[in-house]
Amino acid sequence: MNILLLGSGGREHALAWKIAASPLTDRLWCAPGNAGIAQEADCVPVDIADHAAVIAFCRDNAVDLVVVGPEAPLVAGLVDNLAGAGIKAFGPSRGAARLEGSKGFTKALCRASHIPTAAYEVFSAAEPAKAYVRARGAPIVVKADGLAAGKGVVVAETVAQAEAAIDQMLSGALGAAGESVVVEEFLTGEEASFFVLCDGENALPLASAQDHKRAYDHDVGPNTGGMGAYSPAPVMTPEITARTMDEIIRPTLKAMAAMGSPYKGVLFAGLMITAEGPKLIEYNVRFGDPECQVLMLRLMSDLVPALVATCDGQLADFDLRWFPQSAITVVLAAKGYPGAYQKGSVIEGLRAAMEVDDVEIFHAGTAERDGQVVAVGGRVLNICAIARTLVEARAQAYAAVAEIRWPGGFCRTDIGARGLVRRTP
Repeated sequence: MNILLLGSGGREHALAWKIAASPLTDRLWCAPGNAGIAQEADCVPVDIADHAAVIAFCRDNAVDLVVVGPEAPLVAGLVDNLAGAGIKAFGPSRGAARLEGSKGFTKALCRASHIPTAAYEVFSAAEPAKAYVRARGAPIVVKADGLAAGKGVVVAETVAQAEAAIDQMLSGALGAAGESVVVEEFLTGEEASFFVLCDGENALPLASAQDHKRAYDHDVGPNTGGMGAYSPAPVMTPEITARTMDEIIRPTLKAMAAMGSPYKGVLFAGLMITAEGPKLIEYNVRFGDPECQVLMLRLMSDLVPALVATCDGQLADFDLRWFPQSAITVVLAAKGYPGAYQKGSVIEGLRAAMEVDDVEIFHAGTAERDGQVVAVGGRVLNICAIARTLVEARAQAYAAVAEIRWPGGFCRTDIGARGLVRRTP
């Protein structure tokens, strides 16, 4: 098969690494890609926001399957346009992608379908939102309704912080993403990331993971796109997994099909495991980043047949095999991230880091200039390892981190610590 992968982050590098390993893959392109993806695929300068350009590339190169990595093209309806041109694509339609494109849409679906989630209200004006906050008290969560690159969420510890977040989001600072805000109950429990493949009717559970959203050790600092992850997440016991499928995933798929937008693609449920059981924090309509990196390391099966079966509505009798080991990824980010950061600094030591046993490095915000790898993004590298136990995988990943010479970067030193407390493999 000729396959075109869209995106440029660590998630896409992990997908490229797995797709390139498939015997079904004849040719793999990635648009636009990065310095690491270039080792697995031919990177092409196609603007993925230009749907006509993507379609033209597919026609000119006899592309059999398009795999859409990031959320923005999905919310913008790229899969619909590709389908209209007769091109198979992995990812949900514009209608189905509303599950991530509008937090208010998802909250309303949960309310109508009795899916457990945090109590909430949606506001497009500041004063009613602030009145709701004052009535509910803190801590409380304020979210921009639309896509904000993982940065449109404020967990406010005081009423004043919540009011400031409301003003900031509704002032236009986040563009169209902040035209309305969701103010919701602060849930107490342990977070987990849960993934399923969906073919419009059937859902195939994938492995679980746990992300680390805050910028700094001990879960302090601003929210980010993700500073690391590990899999499996021990909090996702068989009982919790079964309840998640029955109480959250299947009712969602039923509701989406009933409204004429059957969900096809990977569905990523961000969960809070509370004393009452799993509750939905939010949906994402693509693989998580950095969770995808640890999932691809643990996936024993060929990924390409699973992607095709998802597109073709053939998941009813499909199955995947997983390595029992634990996998971890530590994100190296540019100093200043998720705020302002410098670009262009040189990263050295990658070859030595790759020589550490059981380590893979997936690039995110990198480029190659004059034979050197330079940082061009906020989250720059994903140092990943897989081993028999989480303790061993963590030790290998941080050993590889120690080999990298990049004064302009930083990472958290406590990725996977919660899993160690639970003494899980």
